[in-house]
Amino acid sequence: MGYWRPQWRLLDCSGRQGRGAAVVHLLLWCCIVVSETTQNSPGSSKSKSSLGVQLKLQDRGQMLIDNGLLQVILSIPDGDVIGIWYNGIDNLLEIQNEENNRGYWDVVWNWPGEPIKYDRIQGTTYKIVTQNDDQVEISFVRKWSVSANQTVVPLNIDKRYIVRRGCSGFYNYAIFERPEGLRDIEMDQVRIVYKLQNAKFHFMALSDARQRDMPMPEDRITGQPLAYPEAVLLTDPINPELRGEVDDKYQYSCENQYNRVHGWICGDPPVGFWMITPSNEFRTAGPIKQDLTSHVGPITLSMFVSTHYAGKEVGMKFRDGEPWKKVFGPVLVYLNSVLPEEDLGNLWQNAKEQMYVESDTWPYSFTESEDFPSSEERGMVVGQLLVRDRYITEKYLWGGFAYVGLASPGEVGSWQRENKGYQFWCRADRKGNFIINNIRAGDYNLYGWVPGIIGDYKYEGNVTITPGSAINLGILVYRPPRHGPTLWEIGVPDRTASEFYVPEPYPTLMNNLYSKNNQYRFRQYGLWERYADLYPRDDLVFHVGVDDHRKDWFFAQVTRNLYNYTFTATTWQIVFELETVKETAGYVLQLALASVTESDLQVQAQLLFLRYGSTTRALRPRTSPQGESDRTMR
Repeated sequence: MGYWRPQWRLLDCSGRQGRGAAVVHLLLWCCIVVSETTQNSPGSSKSKSSLGVQLKLQDRGQMLIDNGLLQVILSIPDGDVIGIWYNGIDNLLEIQNEENNRGYWDVVWNWPGEPIKYDRIQGTTYKIVTQNDDQVEISFVRKWSVSANQTVVPLNIDKRYIVRRGCSGFYNYAIFERPEGLRDIEMDQVRIVYKLQNAKFHFMALSDARQRDMPMPEDRITGQPLAYPEAVLLTDPINPELRGEVDDKYQYSCENQYNRVHGWICGDPPVGFWMITPSNEFRTAGPIKQDLTSHVGPITLSMFVSTHYAGKEVGMKFRDGEPWKKVFGPVLVYLNSVLPEEDLGNLWQNAKEQMYVESDTWPYSFTESEDFPSSEERGMVVGQLLVRDRYITEKYLWGGFAYVGLASPGEVGSWQRENKGYQFWCRADRKGNFIINNIRAGDYNLYGWVPGIIGDYKYEGNVTITPGSAINLGILVYRPPRHGPTLWEIGVPDRTASEFYVPEPYPTLMNNLYSKNNQYRFRQYGLWERYADLYPRDDLVFHVGVDDHRKDWFFAQVTRNLYNYTFTATTWQIVFELETVKETAGYVLQLALASVTESDLQVQAQLLFLRYGSTTRALRPRTSPQGESDRTMR
């Protein structure tokens, strides 16, 4: 999808040239630019776009920050975003909402063993950190005290906003700090929420393949409730083309590694509102943790901590007076526009390019918090990951396209639950070479896994990053768990269930966005009920060597609905034959799980009947493999 490109070079804030492909667009679309760049959009002028950033304190407890491209109105001392003026729209945020319910941070937390509490973070004091023609940075601080309201999370929180010259957007970040000695708490969610005008923003985009016209909030009210509150069947929507579809915010979730830009488009005037996340270092539970993005409201989120899809196991738990500090963000609220006669799809294309610009200039050099280290204060790690599996080949295998990352020290695979520190991940090349840049100083373990190879890798010993360090770990060898040659294998150990059978949804309970996109079919509503349709009386039985996992292995082991508000566990069977059996050998079943949430998987075998030749012999399972010629089943 093409669009006009003025011939200006794109520069980052330090004057370095950006991505090789980045020869610029409209200043309206460009957040990191030299100040001489002019804006090319209706009603623009060079003098307007070259204005310095101005801060104005207003009546009614408000401040306005204006850089000539946009105006941001903040409440003081709360630090909520109550107004955004851009491209002729007086306020992109929902003006029907109360001022504290438009743009805000919130936290879900609890005392151990007690019900959860909801805390909308509002400052009690504010400070102008930086104020000059190039940048304004504002800090809104709330310090906890024992006299605070019982819903207030016991943390010191510093919310910050940055508006820069020539930037059609503004940056959001916060420093959360828990002083030593405070009472035990649990914290399950930290996020930023923006609620846009529902009279303006109707089109949502999450990726090239996930874009659509969205229902209105009223459509959910008039619709038919489904199995859980977030899912509604649209029975009489304002847009009649959406009638009969399911709306469910969880259908628009995304893995952290791909959750880098999402948002909304207004058609008149043509304006985009985007949440850009330039780094995943401050998110929890690693690159494949899924979370919410944007959904009906219209609402755009930036999720930093959540227990979605994993439960309390990935929530934060603070015990024994443990001190803690973490910087969430910065993330960029990015605004863009096109001429009325241009394709609205250009807004999405430009937002993607801006995401790459922001990622390439990470870590930012313009933040004023001493808790956010610059690139010079960070380090890097390089190496090569190989795989040694003598049952495949006597040669070393490249760890092609492995996920390799640094996270807090812990056990093998502990990165999947880690949530208090920072994580730094990359994908290796086809030969297993990896480079991890811009790592904060500290002690880490190096973790990894190779798609198609079972198990988790962990480098022995800590990796200590110091400012400016460059560590070459050399060749690392991962030896996957083995007890012998593989007798059979169902599926691919790659932390997804994409190779298994995903059924068609019920035709009356569909999201048409995914009706012709098999990659995302698993996000359709109600697929768990399709299991009972396919196996009405007996549970799944898979015959190794006969059945095809692409057609005969259901993508998720779900419960069976007894249709009286009770559910029962399902028991799947794997039937296989062996030509020969060595009775002194151990036979090991290995499981590679793509995802587990609030479930209990049990593997039971009282007696295995193994048929070889014309004889059937009983083989009793052992708790641990014995013998020299063990075999692996997985």
